[in-house]
Amino acid sequence: MLIYNVDTLFRLRDAVGPVLGANFDPSHLWWNGVDPVAAIRKLGDAIFHVHGKDVYVDPYNVLINGCNDNKPYDRIPERAWTFRTIGYGHGLKDWKDILSALRMIGYDYVISIEHEDALMSPDEGLAKAIATLTEACIVEPPGEMFWA
Repeated sequence: MLIYNVDTLFRLRDAVGPVLGANFDPSHLWWNGVDPVAAIRKLGDAIFHVHGKDVYVDPYNVLINGCNDNKPYDRIPERAWTFRTIGYGHGLKDWKDILSALRMIGYDYVISIEHEDALMSPDEGLAKAIATLTEACIVEPPGEMFWA
């Protein structure tokens, strides 16, 4: 709750030094209106880990209640945003741009798929997330990728 955007991470990092870094999760940025690619470029080597998680932002519900909507997850039709499997909130181009930006800043580590999609099973969500990330991946050949 205290570290929620690029500026607040840098403020804490300035206080404690480069030993602290971001667990970068694009889903949280999207529902707050932040462009993950711009955030990646600004954070640079302050990104220590990356979560693979998507979010659907419902434009109708945002117009009514804004993005700081904390309704229970089981009220999806009424929520401003809902965590989704990779590719079900943002398209392949968005994920290609994220992976390219991570590569550009030198991040070459794990992308941990985090499944919180209430609309599909964990097995289905994991398979679809892997398929989307594999298609978006810029590492060749695909056998060299590491999924955690």
